[in-house]
Amino acid sequence: MDFFTAQDRARRQTGRLVVLLLLAVVGLVVAASVLVALAVVLMDGQLGGPDPLARALAPELFAWVTLAVVAVVVGGAVMRHLQLRAGGSAVAEALGGRPLNPETRDADERKLLNLVEEMAIASGMPVPSVYLLEDAAINAFAAGHESHDAAIGVTRGAIEHLDRDQLQGVIAHEFSHILHGDMRLNLRLVALLHGILVIGLIGQLLLRGAAMTGRGRSSRRGGGGHMAVMAGGAALMLVGYAGTLCGNLIKAAVSRQREFLADASAVQYTRNPEGIGGALQTLAAYRLGSRLMASQAAEFSHLYFGSGVRHMSRFTATHPPLEARIRRVLPRWDGSLPEPFAPTPKAASSQDSATPSRQGSILAGGVSGGMSGGSREGIGGALTGAALAGAVVASVGQPDPAALAAARRRLASIDARLIDAAHEPFAARAVVYGILMGVDPASRDAQRRVLANQALPEVLRELDALAELLPSLTPGDRLPLIELALPQLRQLSAAQFARFRHCLTGLMAAETVPGALQWALHRLVLVGIEGERRARRDRRLRDLTGPLSLLLSTLARSGLASMDEQRESLDQAGRALGVELDLVREPSTAAELDWAMERLARLVQAERAVLLTAMVCCVEQDGRIVPEEAELLRAVAWTLGCPLPLRGALGEE
Repeated sequence: MDFFTAQDRARRQTGRLVVLLLLAVVGLVVAASVLVALAVVLMDGQLGGPDPLARALAPELFAWVTLAVVAVVVGGAVMRHLQLRAGGSAVAEALGGRPLNPETRDADERKLLNLVEEMAIASGMPVPSVYLLEDAAINAFAAGHESHDAAIGVTRGAIEHLDRDQLQGVIAHEFSHILHGDMRLNLRLVALLHGILVIGLIGQLLLRGAAMTGRGRSSRRGGGGHMAVMAGGAALMLVGYAGTLCGNLIKAAVSRQREFLADASAVQYTRNPEGIGGALQTLAAYRLGSRLMASQAAEFSHLYFGSGVRHMSRFTATHPPLEARIRRVLPRWDGSLPEPFAPTPKAASSQDSATPSRQGSILAGGVSGGMSGGSREGIGGALTGAALAGAVVASVGQPDPAALAAARRRLASIDARLIDAAHEPFAARAVVYGILMGVDPASRDAQRRVLANQALPEVLRELDALAELLPSLTPGDRLPLIELALPQLRQLSAAQFARFRHCLTGLMAAETVPGALQWALHRLVLVGIEGERRARRDRRLRDLTGPLSLLLSTLARSGLASMDEQRESLDQAGRALGVELDLVREPSTAAELDWAMERLARLVQAERAVLLTAMVCCVEQDGRIVPEEAELLRAVAWTLGCPLPLRGALGEE
């Protein structure tokens, strides 16, 4: 399944799921309203009155009770949504996870961080935050609303008992959930189910309160009202928990299919079925299994790699049986499992116990050496025109072993001091400032003065320390460094981020010759931290000719000097889009390009592949895509939600 189809399917599935849950809520609201209205009538002391059910269904009373029940359900769902608005970090912290220190010297933790970073850079997407759950179970999860607030959590048991290939398979499984849009669906499920559960919780409180206040009270004084409260509470508990059961059945049915898809994607990304298959076999043989000890583990059960909790029946199980998952990825599996073992750390292999230094771990996957000499030549090989554009579109959201190998080589080619700096809070800001400063000496002097007035002294010292290293960056190095820095930048306080953002704005304003790549990387940094402004994706290509002309003219100008060539490139892009475009002859400002991107962000998912095809046509018009153009294309595609893998039609040869 290609990226765009997967995203569309996830959105449609989310819509259908919401409709199903809303239908369940409607039924629950009606049932709860009738029961509560009946309890109100009984509390009024009319036990002997005529037809209490008819009184309970009186339009005015029933309407008020219905509104109250709806308010409870919606309020509960909104409250839980707000609690989880921070995205994956909120889920990880609710489960007791702690963010991994990028400077950790623990070999297992370093291995985990390297695997996540390699997979993210290979995929062409932001590096998610990484959390460690100090739990002996073998489990993992990916959570978040969008890629910018995604987090991956892994248990201590997983990093201690899985070897590198197996852990890589688990990480690839979780990245599949990110790339296929499962995270948004999962968090909406949490909020909706919580809203339904609140009805049952209120019923439970009423029942307990009535039981406590009823002790010692004479049955002759207020007995009818007391019994009505207890009956109403019991009825609400029954309705709420019945609704939760219905919701869990729907959740389980959807989750099981997504787990099969994620397992298959892990094999596709790594081309190593033994990795994910071995992880599943190890989990099946592990005495503690995947069960998490966190108090809120059941609420997030559909997010996990393993089931994480015990289920009453197979109908409410959020994960397929382990045996079925193993056979899907290892069709020739004979049913044998490793000997059952207790939760004691296994002996580290020579590969796992390698020095935890960042450069050593990056090369642990077996790829050594720097960049190949051919990587600085034109990109795309023998593919040109429509064939190259088609290959690029097909590669979106589909990393493979070649992309992972390219990510390791790319990271190994960057000076280790810059890699270390990208993982340190102050130095990460300095790395980003240095990358976004222009190449023109006059611009750099003006930008340095901007930073001297606005940046923190600690950041300026780090920038000075990196001054000799930053010029050594070659095309293709800047984007991975920014990706590595993003997790640190997301942890800035509101005041720190406001200062950081102000500095970025000052750098762009002081640039005398602003380039398209510089603007794209600047926007990428902000989108990677804040995310794109949310808006309905309801625009078609034919509605966006102005923004399209602006963006595609900029891409054509970045690689073509001749106005005639730019015109020809834009015409080719227009034919791919099916719209007529106007060549914007003068270079666009950063504000104009931001305006165009904000509108293109509303493009419907089904037409984003066509836009990406047109973008490739613009940068490839001269018969090749050089590394600078590839980096620009990746940066723009990223901010449009189309992650391009590092290797392939646009990767290193």
